[in-house]
Amino acid sequence: MRRLPPSEATGLRTGARHSLAEVYRPADLVVLGLGVMIGAGIFSIAGEQAATTAGPGVILSFMIAGIACLLACLCYAELSSTMPTSGSAYTFTYVIFGEVWAWIIGWALILELQFAAAVVARAWAAITVGAIEHFGVRVPAGNLVQDVLVLVILVLLTGVVALGARVGLRALWVMVSAKLLAIGAVIVVGVTHIDVANFGDFFVPPKTLATAPATVLETLIGEGHAFGWFGIFAAASAIAFAYIGFDIVATSAEETVNAPKAVPKGMIRSLVLATVIYLAVALVMVGMVPYTKISPQTPLAGAFRAVGVDWMVHVIDVGAVLGLTTVILVLIVGQTRVLFSMARDGLIPRRLATVSRRYHTPTRVTLVIGLVAIVLAEFVPVLTMQQLVVIGTLFAFAFVAAGVIVMRRRMPHLERGFRVPLSPLLPALSLVATLWLMVNLRVLTWAWFALWMAFGLLVYLVYGRRHSLLARPNTPARPPQGRHRR
Repeated sequence: MRRLPPSEATGLRTGARHSLAEVYRPADLVVLGLGVMIGAGIFSIAGEQAATTAGPGVILSFMIAGIACLLACLCYAELSSTMPTSGSAYTFTYVIFGEVWAWIIGWALILELQFAAAVVARAWAAITVGAIEHFGVRVPAGNLVQDVLVLVILVLLTGVVALGARVGLRALWVMVSAKLLAIGAVIVVGVTHIDVANFGDFFVPPKTLATAPATVLETLIGEGHAFGWFGIFAAASAIAFAYIGFDIVATSAEETVNAPKAVPKGMIRSLVLATVIYLAVALVMVGMVPYTKISPQTPLAGAFRAVGVDWMVHVIDVGAVLGLTTVILVLIVGQTRVLFSMARDGLIPRRLATVSRRYHTPTRVTLVIGLVAIVLAEFVPVLTMQQLVVIGTLFAFAFVAAGVIVMRRRMPHLERGFRVPLSPLLPALSLVATLWLMVNLRVLTWAWFALWMAFGLLVYLVYGRRHSLLARPNTPARPPQGRHRR
């Protein structure tokens, strides 16, 4: 239960707490957040949930999901302003709850970010093949082309991250700007084809599902439901997956100028902007076509074809490819920073915390992350396991919300660049909202998550517990060979 002292969470105890160059400014953090929160799902998730779960009430689902994520974002903002470190929720937990819990959160973040990179890379390859075919180019049947594309995108983006934060940031600005233009075109053109009658009554009568209960909540109730208020809240749980990613902005704190002020602003602004953009696309989606006629497979593209604007399909394809490209890039950046923090604390091999003298980035751990992502995307059916990404994230959300309440009581003297208003009420609401989202995940997801965490605890007992720097107080503070000192 040993805890990391707050003064050492952002200090020079390990010789590396501030060895990452400061490259991010407030506007960069907003782009970082939009880069990971707005992917290809913006063109599909509203239609999918409207057609199968919530009807026109999906608009309310987006609002509910946005509010739930905003509560979590406020909690992240306070802790990030107090401890501006690249470890994010892992380091917060280390200081507040202790090493064992920090390891558990770090292990959950590894699950979230590593699986997410593989899942999105696989989806990126499938969407890219579809976009090529929409331009009239014949693609050979089978998975070979997709396998090659997965390898290419992961090698390329891993290289971009390894070459330095500035290189990745420039690429991110270009791609995020381009995909926002594509989304803007979707909204502007779509608005001209909205039929107000398609919104109808937001509240569609509930319907009992014939399928066996799949989620924890459905299992407790004994049956599944769609539409009605149950459907609206169920859709909100699925939609929350689209907003996840603002927490990765917190991993950039160590590389941000005036982080205690800039990081909270960057997270909150990016989440609010993403929520507004998702709502705008959802309004266009539901307004263009009655929810009963939406195709769950290609909702937005099908809607534009239905109103005779076929050329918008190509705009959607380009936006989706760019959207997923930026998501992969930011996921690799976030995973790199979390593992970097765990390595320099000694919980995983410290050699992974080496910073390249030439590129001033944790190149070694970046290459490891890229290699693991390639193996997962190529040889594991990751698309069937994407809820593991969500449960890992929500698990960290719960600890961050609880952490705000506990830290206010235990460490009221710490300087905070941002404070959650109405604490402890809002952090408590964040915790409740997070638990609600978690019970809407599949029972099978919980089972896989339990196995992953049990394996992680075993790894900690075998390696991390003994190699932790807190277990070796006389360990020299100098960084491993090759580490860059500013």
